[in-house]
Amino acid sequence: MNEPRPEEHCWQQGYRQVAGVDEVGRGCLAGPVVAAAVILPPHTQLDGVRDSKQLRPEVREKLAEQIRAQALAIGIGMCTPEEIDRLNILNAALEAMRRAVANLELTPDYLLVDGNRCFSDPPCPAKPIVKGDQQSLLIAAASIIAKTTRDALMQRLHEEFPVYGWDRNVGYPTRAHYEALARYGPSPYHRRSFRLSR
Repeated sequence: MNEPRPEEHCWQQGYRQVAGVDEVGRGCLAGPVVAAAVILPPHTQLDGVRDSKQLRPEVREKLAEQIRAQALAIGIGMCTPEEIDRLNILNAALEAMRRAVANLELTPDYLLVDGNRCFSDPPCPAKPIVKGDQQSLLIAAASIIAKTTRDALMQRLHEEFPVYGWDRNVGYPTRAHYEALARYGPSPYHRRSFRLSR
């Protein structure tokens, strides 16, 4: 018998507006770190929703549409490359998650947060879950929303700076990305606190 998902425990305990929270883009050389918070109706079932990194882009996009159609509320939070350089990437990721929760149109009564820690002073009880996007439907849904949101943003930034190949690498450290950095130097969207050469 499969172990109940973390949100099922919350729903059974009477929490109705449970939000899953996750972030993407921590390991990128360029662009913001983006977080999402997603509240789904209790006992929602969404086939195929799992860790966004395990999904093909076209599947992620279809699932993101389904999540948006069923969600009670979705919040997005970001930290810019400048904020990442100032705060460090861990604190920037936590701040992006805090902003995502703050941007929810509904006030959550419980948070399920991917990772081993939560941002400080959450607005309600919060539980960090290591590899939460593999265990929680809500966290996996948040990872898909965050990933598709960030990828779309990097596609737009690619039009401004096409030499870095962000339409393919979305800011991650690929060989071609490093080669473009060596040739053209960093853009305003690169994180100066990251190692930008191989």
